[in-house]
Amino acid sequence: MARFNLPDIQFAQKSAKQIEEEAVARYEQKTDIKLLDADPRRKFLQVIVALLAQQRVNIDYSAKQNLLAYAAGQVLDHMGVFTDTRRLPAEPAKTKVRFRLSTATQQTIPAGTRITAGDGLFFSTAKELTIAAGQTQADVEAVCTIAGTQGNGYLPGQLNVLVDPIQWVQSVENITVSEGGVNQEDDDSYAERIRQAPESFSVAGPEGAYRYWAKTASALIGDVSVDSPGPCVVEIRPLLKDGTVPGAELLQAVYDICNDRKVRPLTDFVQVLAPEVVQYSIELTYWINTADSSMAASIQSKVQQAIADYQTWQRAKLGRSIDPSELVARIKNEGAKRVLVTAPTYQALTKYEVAHVSTVTATYGGLEDG
Repeated sequence: MARFNLPDIQFAQKSAKQIEEEAVARYEQKTDIKLLDADPRRKFLQVIVALLAQQRVNIDYSAKQNLLAYAAGQVLDHMGVFTDTRRLPAEPAKTKVRFRLSTATQQTIPAGTRITAGDGLFFSTAKELTIAAGQTQADVEAVCTIAGTQGNGYLPGQLNVLVDPIQWVQSVENITVSEGGVNQEDDDSYAERIRQAPESFSVAGPEGAYRYWAKTASALIGDVSVDSPGPCVVEIRPLLKDGTVPGAELLQAVYDICNDRKVRPLTDFVQVLAPEVVQYSIELTYWINTADSSMAASIQSKVQQAIADYQTWQRAKLGRSIDPSELVARIKNEGAKRVLVTAPTYQALTKYEVAHVSTVTATYGGLEDG
């Protein structure tokens, strides 16, 4: 399927049936012989047709790989070279770790010292840490030893096992949630950045340029709001692809890129802030047509999934208004006859706000006629 909401195109006819009809028609025209289904000559043509159909598939695929709307994998990587847009690599999760000593003596924690939660995944200190004499604790950044999302989400205190014993170290634990780990940028996100790359040919004065540069900070970023609340002030608010509000480390990464002297105009004062979360609740009752009673259990399951999908859709974009009509449409598309929504009500959001659900109450009202 084509990206960017472009219509699908086809460079070569891929239907084996149509190719066979054309081949048989041409054979019969040249020989004046009618080929029946069981005719060995028709069977031979069918073998050739199968090869031709596969060849047409390959031709169509290869031709589409020359278009940004279809390109994938290494072909897409080569396309990115034209605009100096490289695929974002996998990055490891990071967290801040606190070491505590049993005595107030000077101690050095070597770079690469490992800690774990006991689940087989390790974090190592990013640099050497020296705890001065008279101090019993100090903090240092730790990085997951495996790049990707595996290291995300460790709550403070969960990483508390010291793998490499060090004299006088009494305890160790992470004091921030581990975050920032991301897999290699997927094709769709990469293609979108290539499409936006011409915005980067200018310094980041235009809105689109700031949005482009902000997205280069991490493949986790799915949406970016850019606003200017006052003269020379630029507010940038990134949102992660799953609708999550980014943490301090990712906000700092966006700031470092967008505030670079080679990126921002001299007079711009760049601020990178977290989106503002607007809470809403879902409270509804739905009914199923009596005629569909045999499928009631299946419909109920699909309705629950539709409600979950609505929540994902609602939080995926900054400024996406809270729209109960979208929720009703999704539920009815899964087979519900009628939906009564008590909450939410329609609420318009600003470009720097994102809607997050707080509570969900979905009641099955039973079967009804009509």
